[in-house]
Amino acid sequence: MRVLGIETSCDETAVAVYDGDRGLLSHALHSQVALHAEYGGVVPELASRDHVRRIGPLIRSALKDAGLAIGDLDGIAYTAGPGLVGALMVGGAVAAGLAAAHDLRLVPVHHMEAHLLAPMLEPRRPEFPFLALLVSGGHTLLVDVEGIGRYQVLGESLDDAVGEAFDKVAKLLGLPYPGGPALAELAGHGRPGRFDFPRPMTDRPGLDFSFSGLKTAVLTALPKDPSPQDRADIARAFEDAVVETLTIKCTRALEQTGDSSLVVAGGVGANLRLRGALEQAGARNGVQVFFPRREFCTDNAAMVAYAGWARLAEGQRADGGIPVRARWPLSELKPVPVAA
Repeated sequence: MRVLGIETSCDETAVAVYDGDRGLLSHALHSQVALHAEYGGVVPELASRDHVRRIGPLIRSALKDAGLAIGDLDGIAYTAGPGLVGALMVGGAVAAGLAAAHDLRLVPVHHMEAHLLAPMLEPRRPEFPFLALLVSGGHTLLVDVEGIGRYQVLGESLDDAVGEAFDKVAKLLGLPYPGGPALAELAGHGRPGRFDFPRPMTDRPGLDFSFSGLKTAVLTALPKDPSPQDRADIARAFEDAVVETLTIKCTRALEQTGDSSLVVAGGVGANLRLRGALEQAGARNGVQVFFPRREFCTDNAAMVAYAGWARLAEGQRADGGIPVRARWPLSELKPVPVAA
């Protein structure tokens, strides 16, 4: 079964084609980073308008790269939430229109579920059940994954998501948008140990997170007129604190669930220091660690196409209309058999 995936939840317009037998056939993406850079963050109305401009050419490009015509497809999957409602509506409307015009099955996809399943696009794939750490600009979650649609959230951030904390600290350090990658690059020039920031909520039981206090600690430590080395050292200390906090929580969750596999997904999952720390922790504890390739950590349509394929293969499809949801708990998803 061949599925076209469409992703427009925020500031990436993306399209991909997934084949159940041959795997990922193509993926195309346009980033709006340059569009939003002057505002220091995503402007929802501008994001929606740019999705409208980009989505048609990207669909044509993805189909051409896959060597397919739209009539060769069996279904269309689109990100239905969570995300920016206007941006979601662009992808949903295009997906619904194409499905109706070409008599294709249509399935809405949960953005977080797509991230959780992104490692399934790799040759080395995890088997259910596994523990998932989902770390992005909008979410920080520890999830026990028993199968597609079978998710138990074990811990989440009580305030800022970890990606949001990266962006806010980057802004304090005068770094350009998007802040997370810029901060990670700066941290590579920092000297470890000069600053020592707290590892939030690791001194108490539980699996929840909190990163707002860590941001405040950075603000307090930042000199009035910081030198380039000051900024690099603070970036390194902040990154070290985040990485150690996430590693401690993952280790604790693995002990609690008994899972022998850890999946790391979401934009912050591209951070090389985090990847290294979790791989080392996994090796010490006999746990296999899985990551999607770095280009599939951030928002993309390949993961949407795969998630849609998994659900369409079990006969699920949209009930009508163009359902999109700005907020959509993982717990509300319908499960499908593990074999999918």
